[in-house]
Amino acid sequence: MTGSNRPLSPHLQVYRLPLTGILSITHRGTGVLLTMGLCLLAYGLWMLAEGEESYLAFQSVVDSVLGRIILYSWVIGLFFHFCHGIRHLIWDLGSGFLKQHMNLLAVFEIILMIVLTITAFVFSLG
Repeated sequence: MTGSNRPLSPHLQVYRLPLTGILSITHRGTGVLLTMGLCLLAYGLWMLAEGEESYLAFQSVVDSVLGRIILYSWVIGLFFHFCHGIRHLIWDLGSGFLKQHMNLLAVFEIILMIVLTITAFVFSLG
């Protein structure tokens, strides 16, 4: 093929993904993580039904540093997924499609997720 003067499509190094795009991708990722977290919860319930020894072994794994990181990440993902779902409900009502509204809702989504996560962590410590 001979060269042409057509512009090349933007590449990841050139194109900057908008905040709404980043949040959309993150929403899909948190959906997968929430599913994995629910499997962990189901496994914990299964170990509870198996007896005290099984549940204590499961609890020792969950109480480890890695287990706590996984649980805290699951809570953060839960609140992010919840807040993004609220934004989708607003869109389902036919509102928030202007660019400035989309960006404002995206920032509000992040702030609400942070507030809910911090609130949950504060109440879990008490």
